Amino acid sequence: MQDNLSQKDRIYFEVRDYECDIQGIVNNAVYQNYLEHARHQFIKTRGLDFANITAQGIYLVLIKAEIDYIQSMRSGDVFYIQSTVERLSKLKLNFLQQVHRSDNDQLILSAKMTVTSTTKKGKAIVDHLAAP
Repeated sequence: MQDNLSQKDRIYFEVRDYECDIQGIVNNAVYQNYLEHARHQFIKTRGLDFANITAQGIYLVLIKAEIDYIQSMRSGDVFYIQSTVERLSKLKLNFLQQVHRSDNDQLILSAKMTVTSTTKKGKAIVDHLAAP
């Protein structure tokens, strides 16, 4: 795996009102949107654009999501997602992602998201994400 994939990245967010449930906390499903956006930004900073890759017939797909919810967040909370990548095989990568509250670095969530790249028909593309 190349160094540019193993470096850690941070992306900052603020919780919006409509992302909270009736209890006033961020709905659990919303975190997957946050994590996906952070992964897209991560690969973009490595010279890989998600939309361009898809237009070339290469599909980056999530095949497994492991999420540990540790603390809750509320509307207006500012937080960051730290992402790094580990190679599992020639076909799979794990995005290791953590959500932290910005004001005190408190860990909110820890995730391991397994991804691979395939053709439109689902055939695996070996080692595509190791480029740039």
